[in-house]
Amino acid sequence: MSELQREVFFDGRVVPASRQDIWGLVHNSKITKIIVSPEQRQEDHFPQKTELVTEVKHKDDLNQVPSGEYVFSSDQSLLEEAKEQGYQTCVYMEVNDKEALEQSWKDAIKFDYAAVDFDLPTNIPLELIIAKLQERNTVLLRKSLSFNDVELALGCLETGSDGVMFSSDNLQEVMKLVDFLSQEMVDQLELHPLKVTEVTHVGMGVRGCIDTTDIMTQDEGMLVGSTSSGGIFVCSETHYLPYMNLRPFRVNAGAIHSYVWMPNDTSEYISDLAVGSKVLCVNTKGETRELTVGRIKKEVRPLLLIKGEVEGTELNVIVQDDWHIRVMGADGKPRNANKVKPGDELLAYVCEPGRHVGIKVNETITEV
Repeated sequence: MSELQREVFFDGRVVPASRQDIWGLVHNSKITKIIVSPEQRQEDHFPQKTELVTEVKHKDDLNQVPSGEYVFSSDQSLLEEAKEQGYQTCVYMEVNDKEALEQSWKDAIKFDYAAVDFDLPTNIPLELIIAKLQERNTVLLRKSLSFNDVELALGCLETGSDGVMFSSDNLQEVMKLVDFLSQEMVDQLELHPLKVTEVTHVGMGVRGCIDTTDIMTQDEGMLVGSTSSGGIFVCSETHYLPYMNLRPFRVNAGAIHSYVWMPNDTSEYISDLAVGSKVLCVNTKGETRELTVGRIKKEVRPLLLIKGEVEGTELNVIVQDDWHIRVMGADGKPRNANKVKPGDELLAYVCEPGRHVGIKVNETITEV
């Protein structure tokens, strides 16, 4: 899902109305498109936000579907007729050999959506269809039976499929999908200029490098701070180093006590991050994406305290005291940490203070 808004068709046909544990989750999630049978349309337990995608097996089934809605079928002749009547169409195809794969993309381009199921767990067939449809308007959905399938489908060939058809009555898998979608909606942060008020050498301490499993660009980094009131933009290790290679997967983040901002409006101490943790990568426009931690590298180094004020709030960050550490200027240009001086403006994020185990709470907390 990352930078693009992906489509999710939830297969309601596999979940009976009695499963209120699942339906309650779906109703309170970002999921709006639900595949239903003609019989399920009569149950009327769907919230107003729902866009029904009705399965049609016979021509008479179209009589139950208001014009302009979505229809879903493996019968292409029926979908052709539905298309002529003004319906939005989704074709369902099963791919189980090379011939079916070749035919699938040719059939997919006839319709608005194409939901594809494969007989093997490999992503190679999906990659081939993505490549064939990349210049087409058809929205490609991969049938997914678990959240792991969702992640694989959306990451395939970097761009991934346009979405997924999620078909599962497993509560835990649905919970993972719902949580993932809620996190993905938080994709933009408002960054502000912070005016530096103090720069102090604070002696030796332990700092942590956050090594991720992805590559960052020169305008990306992470938000790091000593208090829950906000963080200062610390750059990725993508800028000139005279004596060593760049580490574009790394942010030399700062002292291990520091908060680093994470998805879903949470934060974590650098000292508590571990392999598999999720952290928030942010660029100079405030656009964010989720990265996975591959390693935390802790070492004793001289440290530097940078204090500043933004929007009436005092923030600070303690980073390694070295020229090669960069913090992002408010103008979008990196600053060497040990060259920063009072009066300079850096890029920062401000939020309401008060956190318990990284989660925002409504209580009085004073941090100095």
